[in-house]
This record gives sequence, structure tokens and C-alpha cells, in this order.
Amino acid sequence: MPSSDRSQAMDHVILVLFENRSLDNLLGHLYGPEDAKAFEGVLGKDLSNPVPPWADHQPPDGSGTVKVHVGDNMDAPNPDSGEEYAHTNTQVFGTLDEHNRFAGGDEITAPYNAPEEGAVPTMDGFVADYISFFTWEMGRQPTYEEYSQIMQCFTPEQVPVLNGLAREFGVFDHWFCEVPSQTFMNRSFWTAATCTPLPTGGTTNTPIQHWVHDNVSETIFNRLEEHGRTWKVYVEGDTGASLTGLIHWPMLHERFATHFVPFSEFEKDAASGNLPDFAMIEPNLLVGHGDFHPAAGAALVKGLELDVDVPSSILAGDAFLQRIFDAYRGMRSADGANLWNTTLLIGWDEPGGTYDHVPPGPVPAPDKAAPVGQMGFRFDRSGYRVPAIVVSPWVEPGSVYNEEHRHTSLIATLVKLWDIGDGFTERDKSAKPIDYVFSRETPTDPDEWGVPQANPVPKWQIDWEASDRTLSNLGSVAIPGLIETAKDKGLPLPPQLEDPNFHLTTDLAFHAQQLLFRYIWPLLGPEGEDLDQIKAIVEQDLKDATKPESEQRK
Repeated sequence: MPSSDRSQAMDHVILVLFENRSLDNLLGHLYGPEDAKAFEGVLGKDLSNPVPPWADHQPPDGSGTVKVHVGDNMDAPNPDSGEEYAHTNTQVFGTLDEHNRFAGGDEITAPYNAPEEGAVPTMDGFVADYISFFTWEMGRQPTYEEYSQIMQCFTPEQVPVLNGLAREFGVFDHWFCEVPSQTFMNRSFWTAATCTPLPTGGTTNTPIQHWVHDNVSETIFNRLEEHGRTWKVYVEGDTGASLTGLIHWPMLHERFATHFVPFSEFEKDAASGNLPDFAMIEPNLLVGHGDFHPAAGAALVKGLELDVDVPSSILAGDAFLQRIFDAYRGMRSADGANLWNTTLLIGWDEPGGTYDHVPPGPVPAPDKAAPVGQMGFRFDRSGYRVPAIVVSPWVEPGSVYNEEHRHTSLIATLVKLWDIGDGFTERDKSAKPIDYVFSRETPTDPDEWGVPQANPVPKWQIDWEASDRTLSNLGSVAIPGLIETAKDKGLPLPPQLEDPNFHLTTDLAFHAQQLLFRYIWPLLGPEGEDLDQIKAIVEQDLKDATKPESEQRK
């Protein structure tokens, strides 16, 4: 054992961020009353949400409610639930403006289902929001069986790796996301303690151009470099893009060719003891994703049913987590990074509309002097709970941490331990650090760690032909943004993509974005395929797309 000093437990940090699950959804069955743990889960409680009277299909038992129940569909909720600011308002406060019923995307208008000043969260609007959003997505109201899935919570047997790590190490049962909205904002708080890409204040919604052009907030990566510390972002999957890079483009684009690398390099760096001080891991977030995100294919565009998801995103996410943990457990290097001086933190961006019963509370705005943010939000309340697990041999097995934490607790901890200057914003300055979790005088033996293996993952595949029949809808939204980005950055793309009448196939759209991303992140994308090979694939897709539809894919 190279180190026996727990003060070195966070000399290196590995952060992996998964997508769109609440604590109740994935860890709600972790401990029950019989376990004598002070854990805030779903067992031993009578939890439910009301079904709104305007729902066409009421519960068959006449109760008017949907109770929390064990999940039976590992891809649920499918279609995806709403995660944006307006949807979260409904979920947490039960507020749904009548004019926003059955609305989604840009159709939702002010006041965006916002609660009255001083309102107390009720956590009883999940079913109502899911019925409303499902209707917008699918063009019809859901059946009881379809909308009741939003109240599903999974068992340790269904998600064995995540729950096994929580039991073998430590779990935070009051870890809240920072913003009652979606991915970009909450990931930005993990790495910058704010989300202010707009010159007029904080952003509650996603438009990518705001982030790529305007987000000049200092990041943890910039701060680490200033103080002589190292970092990398390890990205899984063939898509070839980094969400961290997109979010912090203005501050990090000069590092895209050097600090953004494939996940396979993480496994090599972990084995050799060459991990940087701060290692961030991005799961495969897009096509064929393994990030725990609910099935997104039916939620990309209104009325669109696109088969771009694995048969189970939960199983794929749990299997990817096993790969990460296996690499961590194998870190035995006598020099450099090893498991005794490296902490693995497993987190989420936000709960993504999945059910949770613990209400969030008020938080300080990152910048008290900033103007009111997008949609009139003052960034003075957090989003609701997400799973958070800390893995280290210095953590007492079976620990449950009841103190309130948020995403900025990580930055607060690094500021405290790594001598990297002052806090970033009022948000991280108010967050509780997590260094108190290293409570053991002697480390546990990694050879005795008992973590179950992941369940089998169904093989992912995409039905290209079925996807082609609906791509015109998707392409009208996604491809213009891709072309605009390529032009703005001076990157070449096939001119045919600018023709609105060109027959755009799904595989062409997929490979074209791979080409664009390879220009931007030259080390990411399909391993074993260089830039010329990806160009050749796109050229063949272009030829195929010019053939009559009856001759395509023969």
C-alpha cells in the first residue's frame, strides 16, 4: 500500500457525471427501516402523486393517485420526461399554467409555471407534468400504464453496481442539483459554480449558441492550470463531442486538441498511475448512450419517434459505471495516482423529471448583483435531489451522509484542500465541502470490496430505415445548427447539407456531425477511424442519399 495517510485521499479526483435521474428513482430502495440507517429513501413511506382531473385516463382503482412502485421497464420513463425550468416548476410545486398545459419547448410561455413568491415545494406535480409533456411529445394523452411509469423507482437488484457502490462506500442522501432546470446549467455549476452565458444574467434554458459564444465564466479547469495542476476530460462513445467543451467553449476551446481524450485513455492512465489531478469522465451522452438518461428518441422533436436509444439506458449506464470502478480498483501504482490517494465521485447533472419526494430549498444567487436571469428566474432556489456516491478506501463502508450538499460542494472542497485561491461565486462559497467523509484511520482492503457485477445489457442497434422516415423533422431542427456552427468556425462540411430539399438520411446526419466534431475535438470520435476515413464514410452516405429511396441500403 503506497500511502497510509488519509490526508492524501483527494490528491487526485475522478468525477463522473451521469444524466437525468433522481435519488429516489435509482437509490430509493437502497435502505429500508429494517436497515437502521438514517437514509431518506422511499421504503416505509406512503408516497404518491395525484392524477389531474383533466387527464383522460384516470387510475383504474378510482384512487385518483399513482403510488411509488418498483420499476419494471429499465428504459423508463419512455418517452423522456420534461427537465426544463417550466417542467421542474410543475413537478416541484404542482403549478401548471392552463395555457401551458400540453405544451413543450418554445410553446411554453410566461410565467413558465413559476410558483408564487414564498411558495413551499409540494413534490406532487410529477404525474401532471408527465401527462402534459407526453401529450405534447406524442400527440395524444397517455394511458394510465404509460403515465404511471414516472413514479417508478428501481431496486438494488435492478441497478446493482450503483447501489453496491453506495453500500460499500458512502452515499449522500441530500445532494441537490443547483438549478431547477436541465443539463447545461447544472453541469456548468459542477465546473464553474454558475451558469451565466447570457450578458443579461443566468440561463435557465439550453440554446447552444448562448454557451458557445457567451459563456466566459471561469472554470475549475482554468483555475487548476493557473495553480500548476493538471486535468483531462475523458469522453466515452463514438459521437466525438464533449458536452463539457460545448458548455465552456470560450474558456476551453484552445484545449480541445490536448485535454479532451477518449475514455480508453482513462483506463490506461488509471492502470499506469498517470491520472491528472482532476479527471472528469463523460459517458456516451448521445446515440447509443450509456449515461442512465431516460429514452430520448421520442422526445427529440414533437411527434417524432426515433430509435436512437439502447434497449435500456439504465443497464448500459450501470455497466459503464462498472468499467470505471474496475479501473479505479486496479489503481495500485507505487508512484503517481493510486486508489489510496484518489477519490471517485459519482454524480448526476439533474433529476430530469423523474420522481423524488424530498423538497429542495433556497440557495444564494451566484452573483447577488446580477440582473434577473432568463425566464425571470433569480437563481435563488436549487433543483431537487440526485444520486451522489463517494468511493475511497478511507470512507467507512455503508456511510450515509445526511448533510445538505450541492454540485458546488466539489469546488468548495477543492478550494479548501488544493490551495487554488478563493471561491468562485456565492454559491460554492456557501456549499459544504465533502472532505469530512474520509473518517477511517486505516483504509479498507480493495481486494475485499464487495460490489455486484452489472446486469447484462441488450445489444444496441439503430433501425436506420425507420429513422429515415422521420428524419426530416429532426433534420429541420438539428442540421441547420450544425451547419451554422461549421461556418462560424470555418470548418468544411458537404455543401449538399445546405440544400433544404436534399434527402437527408439518418446515417448521413450522424456521420456528418461526427465529421464536424472530429475537426473540433481531433482526439475524440470512433477509435480506429481517422479524419480521411470519416470523410470517406460521409461521401458514401452522400452518394447513397442521391439514389431513389427504393435503392437505398440494398
